[in-house]
This record gives sequence, structure tokens and C-alpha cells, in this order.
Amino acid sequence: MIEFLPLLMFAAVFAALLAGYAVAATLAGVALLFAFGGAAFGIFDLKDLGFLPGRLFGIVTNQTLIAVPLFVAMGVTLERTRIAETLLESLSVLLGRVRGGLGIAVTVVGMMMAASTGIVGATVVTLGLLALPTMLRHGYDPKLATGTICATGTLGQIIPPSIALVLLGDVLSGAYQQAQLSLGVFSPKTVSVGDLFAGALLPGLVLVGLYLCYIAVTAMVRPERAPARRDPEPSAGEPEGLAPRNKESTDGRPAVPLRQLMRGLAPPILLIAAVLGSILAGYATPTEAAGVGAMGALLLAMAYRALSWSVLREIGTSTVKTTSMVFFILIGASVFSLVFRGYGGDELVAEIFADMPGGVLGATVIVMVVIFLLGFLLDFIEITYVVVPIVGPVLLAMGLDPVWLGVMIAVNLQTSFLTPPFGFSLFYLRGVAPPEVATLDIYQGAAPFIVLQLALLALLALAPGLATWLPGVLY
Repeated sequence: MIEFLPLLMFAAVFAALLAGYAVAATLAGVALLFAFGGAAFGIFDLKDLGFLPGRLFGIVTNQTLIAVPLFVAMGVTLERTRIAETLLESLSVLLGRVRGGLGIAVTVVGMMMAASTGIVGATVVTLGLLALPTMLRHGYDPKLATGTICATGTLGQIIPPSIALVLLGDVLSGAYQQAQLSLGVFSPKTVSVGDLFAGALLPGLVLVGLYLCYIAVTAMVRPERAPARRDPEPSAGEPEGLAPRNKESTDGRPAVPLRQLMRGLAPPILLIAAVLGSILAGYATPTEAAGVGAMGALLLAMAYRALSWSVLREIGTSTVKTTSMVFFILIGASVFSLVFRGYGGDELVAEIFADMPGGVLGATVIVMVVIFLLGFLLDFIEITYVVVPIVGPVLLAMGLDPVWLGVMIAVNLQTSFLTPPFGFSLFYLRGVAPPEVATLDIYQGAAPFIVLQLALLALLALAPGLATWLPGVLY
């Protein structure tokens, strides 16, 4: 019975999280209860907790994690500019007369926001406020409109620079070194956040392509679900910026001034080139590039005249709150991991995986199914810090490529934003959607896009080079 205590720890954490307790306090609290309880019965050595100060010092001095507050600051700052609104206005006028054009415009804008902010909530709320009323007014099926916005918002999870990839890269780096040490490799190789950024880029673009194909096919097969734009006048309460204010060209299509189009396209492209380009080209680490991105976002906010002392205070407050949450969870996860290993949990997981039918393939499938199911109830940070440190070293020791495994987990975690009942993307949109849009419409609209995300997982399983080719070429 004692050897199964690590699994009982995991079950206790899961039950506490479902009961609504805070993640960080739950992880640390359950671990300490099991530690002191085990010490009372003579089955746990409290000396193992002596490693905790070193672990906490390693967290607060981790250079990679400095990128987290910088990327958060960049995303929060970009919320204060009119970049998304300007870009959406231009593309909706340009593509609106085509069936499904508004949906395509929303997806493209969401992709640009994902590559420049990486924050799911900001993207979903922005598109929900700006695009959803327009799509509904022009006759879009509420399910298709809400599903497109929810799914497009989750692109910030997989398209770099992504906070999820930063956190996942840090966890996988430790897991990879641990796996190599367990195999007797005392000069272990490393996997960096930059590797994950490069590995996730092509799969992210493929997912965007799948979204666009789905919208285009739906518009062709069921044109009533995604009709062409028809009414040029904005409805009451709709942001006036989305109404076409340009004269029509001689062929009957609205003409978008080049200056207006470039005003929407240039800022995110420049920011993406500065942040992602510097990382992929090897000129900067993710942490350095995050600093460039944060400063670039502030300069854009100044250029758009959206920066003031009150806005700066809001940006600082939001950044500190988000960063504190992430680091608090990381500290709690470190306590949990220490006690879990003190009970021999890593050895137990290795034995369970070794006895699974199908070897490494069977173990990988089981882990992916578990992560997908946990995504119905937990968010990506909780799964990253609770599950990945446990299963990561075992899978990597079985010979899996760390970049491929990281991208697979990232795509899988992306579904957690769309899977009810606790899909955060669904909640974000519900908060800003008009009252006439039913919650069931949002859930049903997200379902096809969950299928597309799972299709990308299958494609990555069949063609691992989709994730490993670019890192191999660059590094």
C-alpha cells in the first residue's frame, strides 16, 4: 500500500482542485500534509525537505522565467492600442464581400495577435467585442461565429511567442536532463524555450490553415452559415470602426486605402519580426527578445497615443498579478514534486509505463489521453506543473524527442481552453457576447475546432518532422 502513496497524493491534489481550492496552496499543502503524515508513521524522511530552499532559489534566479513577466507586459500593453481594431477593420472590408470572408479576417487577425501578444484572454475578449456583433449582424450562424473567435483566441498557446511554451520549455528542460542522468549520461544535452518556439511555429501555421479551410468549406457547403457582408451601416452599439467607411472600387468591391491597411499590418509584423525573428535567427534568447517585445509594445502604445500614467499603472498591476500567480504555482509544484519523489513516485510511474502494452507508443498515447481529459477540468498551468514533471522524464528516457513531445503537449493543452465545462476561452467569450447568443451555441461552435486541434495532434504523431525539422535546421 505504501508504494501507491504517490498516486494517492496526485488523487488528493485533483480532488482539492475540483473542490475549488487555490492551485498553488493545494499543491504545497497536500504535499506537506503527506510529508508530515508520512514522517509521523516513519515512512517519509523529513530531511528530503532540506532540498526545498535550493529549489526555490533556483526558481527565483531562473533566467528563462524572466521572460514570463516581460511577455505578459507586452501582451497587456498591446491591449491598450488600437492595432487589432484597425487590422480587423481593414481585413473585414477587404474580405467581407466574400462568403466566409469575415470569419477568415477574424482568424488572420487572431493569428497576428497570437504572434504578438500570446495571451488567450486578451485575444478572445478583443475579437468578441469587435468582431462578434458584426458577424451576427451580417447573418453568420452564432455557432460558427463564436467557435471561430474562441478557437482563434487559443492560437496564442501554440504560436510563439507563447507564455505556455515558455513555462513548458522550462519544465521540459529539467525533465530532459533528469531523463539523461537516469540513463547514465552525465553530460546531458539541453532543450531550450527557443527550440520549442521553432518547433511550434510550423504546427501553429498548419492549425491556422485548418481553421481557414474549415471556414471556407463551411461557407461553400452551407452559405447561409457564413454569408457575404451586406449592410454597410453599423448597428446600434457596434464599434463604429468596423463599419466600412471607404468608397467602393469600380469592380463593386470596397476599396481599402493602402495607408489604412499598412497601419493595421505593420505594427504586429514589426513586433513579430523583432521578437520571434531575433530568437529564431539566434540573435537573442527568449528572455532578451521578451524585453525587446515589452519595450516595442510600449513604443507602439505611445505612437497610438494610448499611454498615460493610469494606463501604465494598470499594465504594471496586471503584469505583477499574473506573474505572481505563475511563480506561486511553480513554488507549490516544486514542493509537491519533492515530496512525490521522496515517496518514490518517479520510480512508480516508470514501472507503470514500462509495463504498458505497446511500449513507448502505448505510454505516449496514454499520457496524451490523460492530458486531454484533464483539460476538461484543469487549466494549462496546472497540467504543466503537476503532470509534465511526473511523466516527462519517463517518456524522454524512453527515447522521445523533447521538442516533438513539447509541441505535442502544447497542442494538447490548447484544447483545454475549448473543452467544457471549464474552457477559459468559452468563459471569456461568454462574458462579452450579446445576450441573444446562448451558452450552448458557444459550446457547440467550439466542438469542430477541438476536432481540428486533435487532427493536428494526429498529424504530428504521423509526421514528427513537422515539429523537429525547423529546430534542426536553425540550431
